[in-house]
Amino acid sequence: MSKIAVLGAGAWGTALAKLLAEKGGSVVVWAHEPDVAESIRLGHENTRYFPGFQLPTNLTSTSSAEEALQGADMVLLVVPSHVTREVLGQVGRWLPAGAPVVSATKGIENDTLCLMHEVFAEVMGPSELSRYVALSGPSFAKEVALRHPTVVVIGGRDAAVVERVQLAFFSEGVFRAYGSEDLTGVEMGGALKNVIAIAAGAADGLGFGHNTRAALITRGLAEIAKLAAAKGANPLTMAGLAGMGDLVLTCTGELSRNRTIGLALGRGQRLEDAIRELGHVAEGVKTAESARDLANKLGVEAPIVAQTYAVLYEQKAARDAMTELMVRPARRELDF
Repeated sequence: MSKIAVLGAGAWGTALAKLLAEKGGSVVVWAHEPDVAESIRLGHENTRYFPGFQLPTNLTSTSSAEEALQGADMVLLVVPSHVTREVLGQVGRWLPAGAPVVSATKGIENDTLCLMHEVFAEVMGPSELSRYVALSGPSFAKEVALRHPTVVVIGGRDAAVVERVQLAFFSEGVFRAYGSEDLTGVEMGGALKNVIAIAAGAADGLGFGHNTRAALITRGLAEIAKLAAAKGANPLTMAGLAGMGDLVLTCTGELSRNRTIGLALGRGQRLEDAIRELGHVAEGVKTAESARDLANKLGVEAPIVAQTYAVLYEQKAARDAMTELMVRPARRELDF
């Protein structure tokens, strides 16, 4: 691909742009903030959101979405989930016809409870969905930028588009992408794991050990699988990279923003203070609300999601939430 446009200049967008630029061709990052675009363009570093990484000279940046998208062979959408609809509404008219659109955004829209591909279809039209794919899986931005071996999954409705994107991202010994036709499952796993990671972080903040964390990961995966199945996804997708893979990483990794938020809450810190100290978007905070609402809408029992929501939005003590999870009535493990 001769030109790739990346919409979003956060840490994740910058890391993916760096990966693609290192393969050759032209990569243009659209940054909402002009100073971020200037930092990348002139200093070859995203000093605000991804400091410390020298970016290739064939990676540039602009604060004009039209300029970034003009003539692009592939478009990466890497903006926070709560502004995805707004961004698509602003830049959609400039998306090059036929170019694959790769969403690396993980979340569920609060008001509509739409996944990102559903937002895309509503804004751009259902016929455009064939060129949309979702990238998900265990992948910290910093480790991708450090060229640590990373494996992800690309989910999409059109097998040819999925394969084309797989090849675009493939970097021998560094980055590998599997394909999946379960677009809904890939996006559900990517969104919901962030909520469970907040719960796991809170347990760590309370001083609990490996038993507790393993229990939250396992039972969290069960909730994700139930919600995904109720949404029409293949529950087996949750046994793969978008489910178990990303969940384990986000619940245990020191680089996890969502685990960091949970850790602070478990230690008694206020949510506003934890978010301010983090300085980045933690998608799980907003997704906890939409996940709770989606579970209620679908009639799915999701107690970890419900308790995480209560800690985040109802000032419930993390220790009380953990106690309530432990005293629930006995049941069979595989009851769905």
